[in-house]
Amino acid sequence: MLVGSIPKEIGFLSKLVQLSLCDNNLTSGTPSFLGNITFMEKFSVYENPLGGSIPRALGNWKNLREFVSGECSLHGSIPHSIYNLSLLTFLSSPGNQHTGSLPQAIGAMLPHLTVLVLRDNNLAGRLPPSISNCSKLQLLDMGRNKFSGKLTINFSKLRDLDAFILDDNSLYGHGEADEMKFIDSLNNCSQLRILSLSYCNFQGVLPKSIGNLSDQLSSLYLLGNRLYGNLPSSIGNLVGLTRLSLGNNRFTGKIPSTIGMLQKLNGMGLFGNQFTGPIPDTIGNLSLLIELFLDSNRLEGHIPLSLGNCHRLSLLNLNYNKLSGKIPKQILQLPSLSITLDLSENMLSGSLPTEVGELKMLSNLDLSYNRLSGTLPTSLGGCTSLSFLSLKDNLLQGMIPPSLSYLRGVVVLDLSGNNLSGQIPRFLERFSLKYLNLSSNDFVGEVPVLGVFSNASTFSVSGNYKLCGGLVELGLPKCKETKKHKKRFPVFVMCILISSALFTILCLLYVWHKKKSKSKPSQSLTMNERFLKVSYNQLARAANGFSEANLIGRGGFSSVYKGILDNDDGFVAIKVLHLHIQGAYRSFDAECEAWRSIRHRNLLKILTSCSSVDFQGNDFKALVYEYMPNGSLNDWLHSRTRTHRLDLIQRIKILIDVACALDYLHNHCQTTIIHGDLKPSNILLDEDMGAHVGDFGLSKFLGTDSNQSNSIRFRGTIGYAPPEYGLGSEMTCSGDVYSFGVLLLEVMTGKRPTDDMFNNGLSLHKFASMSLPDHMTNVIDSDLINYLQDDAITMQTNTPNAPKTEECMALIVNIGVSCSVDSGPQRMNIIDVASQLQKVMAALQNV
Repeated sequence: MLVGSIPKEIGFLSKLVQLSLCDNNLTSGTPSFLGNITFMEKFSVYENPLGGSIPRALGNWKNLREFVSGECSLHGSIPHSIYNLSLLTFLSSPGNQHTGSLPQAIGAMLPHLTVLVLRDNNLAGRLPPSISNCSKLQLLDMGRNKFSGKLTINFSKLRDLDAFILDDNSLYGHGEADEMKFIDSLNNCSQLRILSLSYCNFQGVLPKSIGNLSDQLSSLYLLGNRLYGNLPSSIGNLVGLTRLSLGNNRFTGKIPSTIGMLQKLNGMGLFGNQFTGPIPDTIGNLSLLIELFLDSNRLEGHIPLSLGNCHRLSLLNLNYNKLSGKIPKQILQLPSLSITLDLSENMLSGSLPTEVGELKMLSNLDLSYNRLSGTLPTSLGGCTSLSFLSLKDNLLQGMIPPSLSYLRGVVVLDLSGNNLSGQIPRFLERFSLKYLNLSSNDFVGEVPVLGVFSNASTFSVSGNYKLCGGLVELGLPKCKETKKHKKRFPVFVMCILISSALFTILCLLYVWHKKKSKSKPSQSLTMNERFLKVSYNQLARAANGFSEANLIGRGGFSSVYKGILDNDDGFVAIKVLHLHIQGAYRSFDAECEAWRSIRHRNLLKILTSCSSVDFQGNDFKALVYEYMPNGSLNDWLHSRTRTHRLDLIQRIKILIDVACALDYLHNHCQTTIIHGDLKPSNILLDEDMGAHVGDFGLSKFLGTDSNQSNSIRFRGTIGYAPPEYGLGSEMTCSGDVYSFGVLLLEVMTGKRPTDDMFNNGLSLHKFASMSLPDHMTNVIDSDLINYLQDDAITMQTNTPNAPKTEECMALIVNIGVSCSVDSGPQRMNIIDVASQLQKVMAALQNV
């Protein structure tokens, strides 16, 4: 990586044809001496904190064809001399602070332009009509500037236009009748794929000619304008659309039934308009639909049953309309609904169907402000992924069913404004609720004081006039005291009996343990018999007294130090157990048991162990491993101090190594071994970047009594442990596969599963799965696809191997998604995982 200013010596290379300084840390501006390089044809300084302005001297590059200076903190106007470079085909300077306006004759000055990208700047004035002279233009992106005035460009000559992006400007024509007339001229752009005109302040009627746009059009964005009138039925002609966003306008009338012809749609937003009438049944033809927003309109009638045909739907928002009738069970039987189902603020009636329990993956369910009646179905407890549940202001009655105790992930729960009765369930105390609203019901009895009920600002029970007790701040009457004197004697006697029984059991266990210790060697002693034993003194000397300078890592039960043993010239890794932490002894025994019977090139090699006492007479246990000079995979993925990152081949090789290690543990050991804690920090890299799986402190041997306690107490590492472990299920091979799937997605996206972005139902698995098959590059780690980072450059990439590489990355992400599904039986077998990764590697190496 280059740092500092651009070297002066470059200015003496007068015959230099191409200069690329992208993605460095160059500062101190763009020097004028670069103008001396009169043969320059391609210049790129993309993503450098250069600062300053573009010097006029660069206008000396009469042969220049490509000029790229995006994300460089540049300011000031673009010099007029740049616009005089008549051979320019590629002008891209997005993400700066350029000011001023474009020359009105830009189309005549730069007639050969194929790419003009100046988005995310502070450019103002009118968009020059002369742009229509750039007949070879493929990408025109002027989004997020301050352009104003009526759009008068005639696009009919721009037959090769692939993308026209103008979002976030202030274009208007004072409500003139032909304000959207430019749409007509776009009909000649037969290659147009992206038309993004959101938040441009357009006012007027959307012309029928919108349906004459290119059948290649995949994305149409008109969000946040002031368009009114009916939505033309000709919209159904745009059969290539995958994204349609017309929200926050003023459209009226019915949603045309021709919308059902857009069978490639995976996202549609018609929210925030004034559409009336029913939702057309033809909407069920959109079988590829993933997100549907029809909220904040005036739609009426029943929710169409045909929505049950949208088997990929993960988000459905119909709130704030006038919809009536019952909630169709067909919608509730869509297993794909995983993000949001919002039917709030309508006039829906009837009981909540029992099929609601089939929404096992759903994160947000909002049915508030309707007319739902009857009792809460017990099946609602099946929605175990819910984090938000609101049934506010309905006509529900009866008690809260005990089955809702399974909704342990709920963060916001609102049942207010109903006729619910009975006592407030105690299981709500155990939930990690941030807000609970039970107000305006008919609950009786004592208000709990633990969990969410311990903070008066996080819950409400007002309007329940039969409640008592709880926090003082609630102002509720005290609960009537029971006659405790009648219970004191039996309770006292029971306490004595229980204490006596426990004491007897502990004594018997102690005697049994002493006999067992004398008759059978411990697992750690068995381990020591296999290797040369070392003492505490030797290890302390090797690790310089276990100093901070030698510390190379920490875990839940241990610290790892770098050291050199006596009579050895190589480094070792010394894992010292923190025996004061509950579970550390069990972790040590589990590792000893695992290492006693396994050997594989992709498992961390153990050298010896130590079970002794330190200088103070305290128990001391440690394991000594082969030192891995390249640290952990976690460091390579997330450390900010590393200047080098893993390339694609390295990442796939690491994944293959880990998959092979799991295959060995699951299928080729004498006894199947479950690792139980697979994550990047437990993957160590040798000097050749080969991967070695370590840390068997939570491992389990299937079919034996060994480590059975682990399966009971095990919780794993948040984000990597499969969901069934959190519900108390036994450890399984498919649990390791889940952890591997999450690890794979982290390797490919560069994002931890616990990243702050993963909330409100979004997880790393969902983040990746929603990108398939068409938007995969949106989630891949930017270090792997820096040539695809900027949309403007993406569409001009001429790298011949890019499509093959992108296809391979999509295959890898799909493997991770298949491994990390919530259902254990549906996860891939680790043998197939290793085989498919090796095929992808072979394909890449042949590119």
